[in-house]
Amino acid sequence: MAKRRHLFTSIAAAAILLAATAGGTLGGGFRGAAVAATNGTLAATAGCGKAPTLTSGTRTIQSSGQSRTYNLRIPDGYDRNHPYRLIFGFHWLNGSANNVTSAGYYGLQPLSNNSTIFVAPQGLNAGWANTNGRDLTLFDDISRQIENDLCVDTSQRFALGWSYGGAMSYAVACARPDVVRAVTVLSGANLSGCNGGTQPVAYFGIHGTYDSVLNISQGRQLRDTFVRNNGCTAQSPREPSRGSLTHITTAYAGCRAGYPVQWAAFDGDHTPSPVDGSGSPNDSRTWTSGEIWSFFSQFSSTTPPTTPPPTTPPPTTPPPTGEPGTCAATYRAVNSWPGGFQGEVTVANSTATTLNGWTVGLTLASGQAISSLWNGTNTGTTGSVTVRNAAYNGTVGANASTTFGFTATGDGATPPGNISCTSP
Repeated sequence: MAKRRHLFTSIAAAAILLAATAGGTLGGGFRGAAVAATNGTLAATAGCGKAPTLTSGTRTIQSSGQSRTYNLRIPDGYDRNHPYRLIFGFHWLNGSANNVTSAGYYGLQPLSNNSTIFVAPQGLNAGWANTNGRDLTLFDDISRQIENDLCVDTSQRFALGWSYGGAMSYAVACARPDVVRAVTVLSGANLSGCNGGTQPVAYFGIHGTYDSVLNISQGRQLRDTFVRNNGCTAQSPREPSRGSLTHITTAYAGCRAGYPVQWAAFDGDHTPSPVDGSGSPNDSRTWTSGEIWSFFSQFSSTTPPTTPPPTTPPPTTPPPTGEPGTCAATYRAVNSWPGGFQGEVTVANSTATTLNGWTVGLTLASGQAISSLWNGTNTGTTGSVTVRNAAYNGTVGANASTTFGFTATGDGATPPGNISCTSP
């Protein structure tokens, strides 16, 4: 993590310098194809069915009259007839594409189990000034090159980044809402511009409550752009207190179907790798990668919905399982791959009083074993498993809910059984 803690002064200076230079307009060909894809059924990219010429490693591309580079990671056992998810990971100021690659694309590559094509572009001057829209053009040019050669699921394009990389991800969300399905911005601010910024894009913002480089208020401003665009109900999400060493993730209510907004505030400074219960960031122990992967992988391979935002929140019905009068738990399969799967459990309080703590019991099928779990603390990894709330999500208000997620080895075709929920 030492390589990431170095940037604070220069990022703050960049925030002032770059606000006037960012922006740019979208060029023709790639966006036209993207719009066609998202306005109809899932479209196969030109690369589907082709023997690929691109290989994993550092690639060079001409963009806006300059020679630019990016790192490409193609899944092992690539199937040219299978459309893959595509994720762009943007580096931080004075970071590099190699840094993003070596960190597993913000920890998502190990979770993807070869279901995703990853890209890490290299910024000019190790940043994302996006002068005259040059970095948005680079995003278009890389996307076009990849999709002309590889098989990409056109409804499964995503972007994320930390700090300056978060700013660039926000710029992509603003200017390419018909291209990206969702973005995650870690500790970002409006440094790379927002050309457009009026259309819905699924959005996940993560920020430290006492960020000394890019104040959390700047992250809230980015979040609120998409709270408005996505038709979500405005609110001031709970944020952890100083010294709690926890994080609180809030899913906004009332959002347009298919365009959720999430906000995670953590008790910490300017880092992409906060760890609950510790003041020391750690790439391998952070909760962020699991929550980001869960957010991205919730979207199925279908066209984004085009229904208008609801005028009132949909009615809440109690889930069918759990203990009446206390809490209820329901399971949802999020993703699966050969030899593993990802699941999510919603803990709902359908009563008129606040729950203070919850415990979920479930039974995994033979051969299944939990490998990682977030937003809860588990006892056991196989067979009968108990999951108790984390320190930050044990309080569930009336008619509200929270979730925990996990990845597991084994065949995910059989869902966990005997799901129960109790509250002390």
